[in-house]
Amino acid sequence: MDIQKARQLAEDMGLDLVEISPEAKPPVCKILDFGKYRFEQSKKIKEAKKKQKIVLTKEIRLRPKIEEHDYNTKLKQAIGFLEKGYKVKLSIRFKGRELAHKDIGREIIERFINDVGEYGTPDFKPKFESRVFVTVISPKKK
Repeated sequence: MDIQKARQLAEDMGLDLVEISPEAKPPVCKILDFGKYRFEQSKKIKEAKKKQKIVLTKEIRLRPKIEEHDYNTKLKQAIGFLEKGYKVKLSIRFKGRELAHKDIGREIIERFINDVGEYGTPDFKPKFESRVFVTVISPKKK
């Protein structure tokens, strides 16, 4: 339809001529109430935001020379986070000469993964990145 006819038709109806998709050849326009159209678009955007799920990550930091009680405390924290639906980033930091004993850190991180096994599963095998063993544990679906 010719643009002049479309504008006249919209004006006669008391509505607006709104360009829906300007990239199309020829551009697509509709005759409608612009205020109502904007309101409906904002409703669709809000609805899409509600449906998005945000996954939060909590970090648990361990040391290679961690004592048993401290280990159990960190384990309880991690289990609580996993039960609430959080991902848990598990990291073991090495300082100075501790770096010579990476095997101890690997044993601790594998033990931790086994202990939280019924609550979550690791996303990837523990990897060593510049003085830190790291892995991420995701909660199991209920």
